[in-house]
This record gives sequence, C-alpha cells and structure tokens, in this order.
Amino acid sequence: MIQQAHDHVPLDRRRHAREAQRVTLIGAGIDLVVGVLKLTAGLVVGSAALIADAIHSFSDLVTDGFVLAATHFGRQEPDNDHPYGHGRIETLATLALGSVLIFVAGGIAWASLMRLWSGDPIPAPGIWAIGIAILALLAKEWIYHYTMRVARRVKSRLLEANAWHSRTDALSTVVVLVGLLAAQFGAGWVDAVAAIVVGIMVGRVGWRLLWESSRELIDTALPEQDIEKMTAIAEAVSGVDSVHELRTRSLGSEVVLDLHIVVAPRLSVSEAHEIGNAVSRGLRQAYPNLADVTFHIDPEDDSDDVEHSLRPGKPLRREIERLLDDIWHDQPAWQQRVAMDLHYIDELIDVSIYVCCLPDSHTPEDLERLAHTLREAADELTWIGKVRLWQGPGIGPGPEPAPFRHP
Repeated sequence: MIQQAHDHVPLDRRRHAREAQRVTLIGAGIDLVVGVLKLTAGLVVGSAALIADAIHSFSDLVTDGFVLAATHFGRQEPDNDHPYGHGRIETLATLALGSVLIFVAGGIAWASLMRLWSGDPIPAPGIWAIGIAILALLAKEWIYHYTMRVARRVKSRLLEANAWHSRTDALSTVVVLVGLLAAQFGAGWVDAVAAIVVGIMVGRVGWRLLWESSRELIDTALPEQDIEKMTAIAEAVSGVDSVHELRTRSLGSEVVLDLHIVVAPRLSVSEAHEIGNAVSRGLRQAYPNLADVTFHIDPEDDSDDVEHSLRPGKPLRREIERLLDDIWHDQPAWQQRVAMDLHYIDELIDVSIYVCCLPDSHTPEDLERLAHTLREAADELTWIGKVRLWQGPGIGPGPEPAPFRHP
C-alpha cells in the first residue's frame, strides 16, 4: 500500500520569497556602490588587486540577479506541470552562479599573472585607496551576516550560497588590503600576488557551488546521519516493525522522502495507513523542510527480495472467490459467509471466513474443525495458506448473510 502524506502545513513560499528578494536587493545596492568605489580607486592608483576586487563585486551583481529570479520562480507553488514544485530552479541558478564565479576567478588570476611577469612598477596606492578597501570590507561583512540570517530562516541554499559569495568578497578585500599596505611601503609586487590570491579564493567558492548543485541535480541523498535519524524516528512509532528503502532527494531548499514501513501482516488497511501518517508527522516535526513524504506499507520485510511487480502475480479477490466457490460451493460455512479477509503472507494467501452465527448444536471449537475441512478441500490450490473460520461480522466484503445450514 502506497500513500502520500498531505497532513503538513506547507512552507510560506511567498513570504520567504519576499524576504529573500529584499535582502538580495540590499546586497545588490551595496555591491554596486562598493564596486564603483573599488574600480575608481584601482584605476586611479593603478592597483591590480583593487581592480580585481571591483570585478568580483560586479560579479556579485550578476549573481544577485540570478538569486532574484530564482527566488521568484523557485518558490512558486507546485502546479500540474511541476507537481514537486519549482525548487530545482534554485539549483540551476546556483549552478550558473558557480560557473560565473569560476569564469571571473580565471580572468582575475590570468590578468594578475601577466602583470606580475611583465615587471611593470606598481605605485603606492595612497591612504584614500586603503580607506575605500576598509569601507568595502565592513560593508561586505555586514551583508554576509544579514543574508545568512535570512537564508537560514527561509531555508534557502541559494541565498546561503550568495551569502558565502559576499563573505569571499570580504575575505578577498582583506587580501587586497594587505597588498595595498605592502605597495604603500614599496613592495608593489604584493599587490599582484594579492590579486591572484583573490582569484583563487573566488574560484574555490565557485567550484564548491558547482559541486553541491550538481550533486542535487543527480538526486544525491541526504547525509548518512540524517538517514539514520529519519529511520530511528520512523521505527520509534508504535506499530512499526521496521523501515527499509528510505530514500531522500533535495529540491532546492526542500526535501522529498519515500520509505517502506513494515507493520503486522494482519492489520486493517486503515490502521496501517494511520501508522504511516504517524511516521510522516514525526518526520515532519524533526525536518520541517520535508515537502513530500510517500510511504509504502509492507506486511513483511521484503527488502532483500525481488521487486514484487517483477514476480508472477497472485490471484486477486474476484478470481479467488470464483476458484473457492468452485471447490467450496457445497460447504455450509462458505455458503453462509458474511465476509472474507485475505492476507498475502510468505508467498501464500491466508483466507479468513466470517459466519454470522452457529446453530445450537455447534460450539466455537467446531470452527477449527470446519476450517480444517475447507483447507483440505482446497489443497489443490498451491497458493492457499491458512484457512480460518470466525464467528462474527468480519471486516472484509462478502455476500449478504443467510441462516446457517448444518450439513
């Protein structure tokens, strides 16, 4: 039995999108101002490191555009064409962001190497250029902390990546500041080396974003410790015998989960389904970013078996009733049944037959003898397992009750 749990309150995508867009716009404004200041100072004083850092800041504007578009479209509700939502838009934007950073890093490092090899003299930058670098450092560090707080609140990996992009910009400005100070005291070559270090730092962040987003696109599971914790949560629910085939994958900031839950084989469908709902509720409480939980109820642990749909099928109720009617048509217990339950256990089908009442001449102990008679009569059916006879209304479908006739 496969069920998809819908008992959760979905994430407030619109509110989260607005928060993400607001912090991104603030960051874009800071990137624009800081980039212009760095570029102007770098061109005036001839600092390759400051110009490289300005390019890094302008690349932040490009990534801010990616983030704005991705948070707008990626946080939209699921629709008919995208039943699992639009979270992968954030993943694709993160992939593009990483690619842009690697491209920018390569350009910065190459230009700085060429300047270092050329041996051109690098003049002292002056106090005002150093002051601009310090101002840029403080601004980028502030926007990093602000963006990271929002990213964690709205659970956006893309926004978190953009926060780290701001942090690398701040760290690269530290390196630039060291180069500027060295150039101020006559070691101008340190400026070019600082620019190369900036390029390496930017490229490292770009590679990390490429790697993480690529893993998400190929449906990489959550870390092993999360899988173990989810399994423990599910198995702690009353009525769960075990859990297997627990699979996860990420869709942007959300997670999709499916699992097989083993319960007692003779539980009713409704009870087994409620056990699955309890498992789903426990998992959602521990992992609020679970967007979708699909559970499959198993009457036995079949994790080491061949997939059921690839095996020869067993007969279903309508065919079973026809076959049993051919064999048991003259059996009073079969004729007077009010319900029948079927249990598919251990490659066999157990049959439970319910009769409404027994005549005065029969005792409850006679039920076992009558059931044995039915089982012997059906011995030619290789798929039949245990046969049980019960007095009572039963829970499975059956014909209208009729008076019990003794043979």
